[in-house]
Amino acid sequence: MGTWIINGKVNTGGNELAEKRIYIEDGVISRMEEVSSREWNGAEAGDEVIDAGGRLVAPGFIDMHTHLREPGFEHKETIATGTRSAARGGFTTIACMPNTRPVTDNPETIKLILEKARTEGNGVRVLPYGSISKQELGRELTDFAALKEAGAVAFSDDGVGVQNSKMMKDAMRLAQGLGMTVVAHCEDDSLLEGASVTEGAFAAKHGLKGIPNESEAIHVGRDILLAEATGVHYHVCHVSTEQSVRLIRQAKAVGINVTAEVCPHHLILSDEDIPGMDADWKMNPPLRTPRDVEAVLEGLEDGTIDIIVTDHAPHSPEEKAKGMALAPFGIVGFETAFPLLYTKFVQTGRWTLEFLLERMTGKPAEVFGLKQGKLEAGADADLVLVDLDRSAAVDAADFLSKSRNTPFIGWELAGWPVLTMVAGKTVWQDE
Repeated sequence: MGTWIINGKVNTGGNELAEKRIYIEDGVISRMEEVSSREWNGAEAGDEVIDAGGRLVAPGFIDMHTHLREPGFEHKETIATGTRSAARGGFTTIACMPNTRPVTDNPETIKLILEKARTEGNGVRVLPYGSISKQELGRELTDFAALKEAGAVAFSDDGVGVQNSKMMKDAMRLAQGLGMTVVAHCEDDSLLEGASVTEGAFAAKHGLKGIPNESEAIHVGRDILLAEATGVHYHVCHVSTEQSVRLIRQAKAVGINVTAEVCPHHLILSDEDIPGMDADWKMNPPLRTPRDVEAVLEGLEDGTIDIIVTDHAPHSPEEKAKGMALAPFGIVGFETAFPLLYTKFVQTGRWTLEFLLERMTGKPAEVFGLKQGKLEAGADADLVLVDLDRSAAVDAADFLSKSRNTPFIGWELAGWPVLTMVAGKTVWQDE
C-alpha cells in the first residue's frame, strides 16, 4: 500500500511548473511520472490518493534556526505547539537552538528534546543544537563529543555571542575534529548594553540607544579568521548588515569554509518601517537600515548568503507588552515565511520560484549535510503542497504557535501551504 499524489505541479526550473504524479511507498518517493508518459489506471486497492488540485508540490521546507522554548519556557512555546506551527508553514525539518532552561549543554537535555519530538512533535523532524559553552555563559566549553553522540546537529550559543576569542578558537578546533559545524550568533556585547533597536533613524527619532552594525560585523570578521586557522565549517546566524555580507563574501572568495543565513524580516523590513514603540517589531539582530536590507538581499542573490531561516522566536503577549525598551527580542516566523517571500520577491519578479525553493530546501540540506530537501525518486517523502494562487491576510489569532508576536499582522499574502507530509504521512492539512 502506498500514496498517490495526483494533479500536482512540480517546479522544473525558473518559474516553470509541470504536472507530475508522485507515488510514495514506505515513506519514500518511489516514482515520479510525467502525466503524458502513460495512462494512469488509478490507485490499487489500499492506496491513498491525494488530489493536489493543481497546487505546487515541493520538498518540505527546512529551517535551521528556530526556538521551540521547551524545556523551561513552555509559556512561550512547546515542542508540540512549535512543531504544529512549523508543519502549518510547510516545514518538515527544523533545528532548535540551545537557549532553553536547562541549556542543551548536556546529553540528557539533547535526548529529552529528541524524545519529546518523537512523541509530541507532530511528525516534524527536530534537530537540536548543542551549546558551545556551559549554560551559554561563555566560560567553559561543553563536551562536544558527548553532545554529538546524543544527537546534536551542530554547536551554537545562539542568543548570545561567544565573547572570548580563545574559547571560540578552541570550540572550532574541537568541532572540526568531530566533523561538526560551529553556528555563531555574532554580537560584541561591549557595544550593545541597553540598546533595543538598530543605530539609525528610528533610534534617533525616539531617543533610544542603538545597536551599531559593527557589533555584528566584528564577530563575523573575528570568527572568519578563526575558521581559516582551524579549518572548521563556520556558519553565521541571521546576517543583517552590509559589513557582515562584505566580510563573508571576501572569506568565500579566498576559500574559507563559511556559510550564512538570513531571515525573511531582514530581507523585507528596515528600521524606517517600524511604526512606533510596538515591541512586535523588536528582534535581534534588529531591523537595520534600507542600505543593509539591499546588501543582504544582494548577498543572498549572489550566493554570499546560502540559506533562509525563520529564527522563529515566540514570546508571550505579556512579555511583548513591556514595550520596545524592555520587551524580549524576537518574532514568530514559521507560518508566514513562505507566503511573505513568495509574495514579496517571486510575484514581483525579483526571484524565480526555483530560487526561493532552493534556499528553503536543497541548500539548507546541503549546508548541514542532511539527506532531505529533494523531490525525486528515492528521496524521503517530506513534501509540502502550496496554493500559489490563494491570497489571505496574516491573522495572528489564527496561528498554531502559542505566541502571536509578528509585525506582519494584516499583510495580504499569497502562496499558503495547504498540506505538509513527513516520510509519506500527512502531518498537517488545511481544513
